[in-house]
Amino acid sequence: MPLYLSRFSYTPETWARLIGHPEDRAKAAQSYIESVGGKLHGFWYAFGTHDGYNLWEAPDNVSMAAVSLAISGGGALSSFETTVLLTVDETLEALRKAEQVRYRAPGA
Repeated sequence: MPLYLSRFSYTPETWARLIGHPEDRAKAAQSYIESVGGKLHGFWYAFGTHDGYNLWEAPDNVSMAAVSLAISGGGALSSFETTVLLTVDETLEALRKAEQVRYRAPGA
């Protein structure tokens, strides 16, 4: 199954609610991805541009998009970005296929 890396940031209101009522949001994230047949591999908070990161496994892009849309539509986050991760083998396959692409630079 494909792996996905998500970066998220909470709204100030969400942080205020979590300060008043701390909870393990990894458990919530796990239930979201499991509802589409996936798995949560990690949930981390961070300092910096994003408040946290998730590593997910999902059956396909549509399933991951469904989870992303549900989370984004919930209103607790100020940002939510997801990146599809490629294995080394997938990247090697893409590199081999890239040779077949007849790219032409703009204006060339």
